[in-house]
Amino acid sequence: MTSTSLPDSLIATLPGSAYTDPGIFAQEQEHIFETMWFCVARSSDLAKPGAFRTVDVGRESILVTRARDNSIRAYFNVCRHRGARLCTEESGEVKRAFQCPYHAWTYDLTGKLAAAPNLTKMPDVGRTEYGLVSVATREWLGYVWVCLAENPPSFEEDVVGEVVARLGDAESIERYDIDHLAVGRRIVYDVQANWKLIVENFMECYHCATIHPELTEVLPEFADGYAAQYYVGHGAEFGEDVQGFTVDGSEGLDRIPGVAEDQDRRYYAITVKPQVFINLVPDHVIFHRMFPVAVDRTIVECDWLYLPHVVESGKDVSRSVELFDRVNRQDFEACERTQPGMSSRLYAKGGVLVPSEHHIGAFHEWVGERLGMRQPQ
Repeated sequence: MTSTSLPDSLIATLPGSAYTDPGIFAQEQEHIFETMWFCVARSSDLAKPGAFRTVDVGRESILVTRARDNSIRAYFNVCRHRGARLCTEESGEVKRAFQCPYHAWTYDLTGKLAAAPNLTKMPDVGRTEYGLVSVATREWLGYVWVCLAENPPSFEEDVVGEVVARLGDAESIERYDIDHLAVGRRIVYDVQANWKLIVENFMECYHCATIHPELTEVLPEFADGYAAQYYVGHGAEFGEDVQGFTVDGSEGLDRIPGVAEDQDRRYYAITVKPQVFINLVPDHVIFHRMFPVAVDRTIVECDWLYLPHVVESGKDVSRSVELFDRVNRQDFEACERTQPGMSSRLYAKGGVLVPSEHHIGAFHEWVGERLGMRQPQ
């Protein structure tokens, strides 16, 4: 095929290999997931000391737990003795310590080496020096974020800064009081597609009129192809006859008290690179976390968050859950249909972005900069 210059209306995407090459995925694990702040769990999943969760961040297994002083701690899930996986369960609870199932080296909740066979005969073995290796942690919006980098980047710039860049300020998201909302539903999706296809899909609405009939009924402006993320501070307005962000447009649940008048009856979407999507509506928040596990497979964990009394009282949240569950399934099916095309010779040099998708080009540039790749011309 002979190369031709693109019309001014179109810009080039990444090449197909960016979505299919295991070598590129390995670089992304090393230079993106293992160096940036990565959201791993809802804080309430670690409700009391000893509760833990294991998560894969890049190529590493990370053990996240709550210590006896109620602080969140995170460690490489690797025994310091012979490198055995310390915890093999995805989640659980210990009373006071983690014990390696291989040689019984035992670590307390602060990571300190508490016991080991014949340890008293080895007084030169430091309990802290040979304790678990910790990673940086932060709690924000009621979620636990970790960073594997030896010198983590600024959380305020890299995470909070993404929200500010989208909404215009941090106060706009703080009004939703996400820290204190309760999980009304959690759905985990196993998507057979590259993580970047999912990010790109979430960032644009050129596809909305085609595959999201329920969403465009609630948010009519989405039918025009411009996503909520296209403009700084913009929230898509509910349709005139729409009462709530539900699958049939019927009334939603109790409105979050802090939501401002100009945020009412609006939907806001935020991408926090590399793996978080936040969706804000007046009565609930939808929070996605992606866990890229292979070049062509991504686990997406999605929480629907409501006011605590809504969840505790057992109110029916199914109509609001069903709306975005359908959106998710429609989106993920589209990504799975796209993934095989990334291997086609026709897509070796990539595809194109139309004007309403041009902001995705900035995401492609960001990926290229993180990996030191040249962008397609």
